[in-house]
Amino acid sequence: MTENPHPHADPDCRAVSELLSRVGDKWTVLIVKALVENNRRFNELKREVGGISQQMLTRTLRTLERDGMVERTVHPTVPPSVEYGLTDLGRSLAVPVMALTEWTFAHLAQIHANRATYDAALEEAA
Repeated sequence: MTENPHPHADPDCRAVSELLSRVGDKWTVLIVKALVENNRRFNELKREVGGISQQMLTRTLRTLERDGMVERTVHPTVPPSVEYGLTDLGRSLAVPVMALTEWTFAHLAQIHANRATYDAALEEAA
């Protein structure tokens, strides 16, 4: 029996790592957060997320759609209107995403203070 030389060489581990990278990506987090309350059109999402390029928003939405977390609905209007919303899987991802967002806001001041203290100590030691 041959052992894997590295624990991350296991295919399941690689798959989990890839998925965690995707769902932990800042754009994914911000898009999921934006879609929690309502479905949104592309430009609404772009405004809500802020700072995301059209190309990155398109790429992230396609990836989330491919993974089954976001659904794209085309409404037969003139011109056609496209709306994005979370699937059941996407809503289940929204639970930890929203918890992480709340944790971030709750600790933001403390983290900024810790960074300032750390940076001041580094400058003092230099």
